[in-house]
Amino acid sequence: MRWKEATLLLLISPDSVEEALDCAKAAEHLDIVDVKKPDEGSLGANFPWVIRQIRDAVPADKPVSATVGDVPYKPGTVAQAALGAAVSGATYIKVGLYGCTTPEQAIDVMRGVVRAVKDYQPDAFVVASGYADAHRIGCVNPLALPDIARRSGCDAAMLDTAIKDGTRLFDHVPPDLCAEFVRQAHEAGLRAALAGSVKAADLGALTRIGTDIVGVRGAVCEGGDRDKGRIKPQLVAAFRAEMDRHVQEHAASVATAG
Repeated sequence: MRWKEATLLLLISPDSVEEALDCAKAAEHLDIVDVKKPDEGSLGANFPWVIRQIRDAVPADKPVSATVGDVPYKPGTVAQAALGAAVSGATYIKVGLYGCTTPEQAIDVMRGVVRAVKDYQPDAFVVASGYADAHRIGCVNPLALPDIARRSGCDAAMLDTAIKDGTRLFDHVPPDLCAEFVRQAHEAGLRAALAGSVKAADLGALTRIGTDIVGVRGAVCEGGDRDKGRIKPQLVAAFRAEMDRHVQEHAASVATAG
């Protein structure tokens, strides 16, 4: 999978074909269209036919990502689900390691996913996703994710939030620890993705710590509501404009310091 080097990418998560069409209207402002089903969890998996329909609805040059779910520790089940997402048209496969309580369990799950997906599509991009609020659900420590992703052959490590109750990424893993997460991911040759009720106000910190992918839904929905609101193209454009502003300001400050 080829990447734009030194570029912060924006991942937007529609939950239906209708919302994906709205994303298509704002395609110039986003980088990845992510298929999920919010009513089945933070990383809830949508139906295979929805993945196919969204793949057909968005421009061909926009990668489609699909979540496999907030998965249990059942490596065979998860591997089959991940392959199903790839067969349905997703080139980015995200797995929420919800039911894994140890790094060893998480590695076991992700090795199966990597083999299943990459045997089918070698250039697919596999993401091991953990939760900033892992302490509330008893799953693997979020700072273990970069090593889990490296040891299982993934392409990226990601943090999201499991419980959508208004708390955000930085409420559970503050910016300095997110910076450590990003640093560990980069040292392992991985991309670092951060999400979890991310708002425009978080973009400065996310940019400074070197995040590669920012994932949002609520921030580009009507009323900021990920469940009841609908993605609006104008909100996607506004969020991207703010993101680009922070990227430019950070690049200028680094150039000046250098």
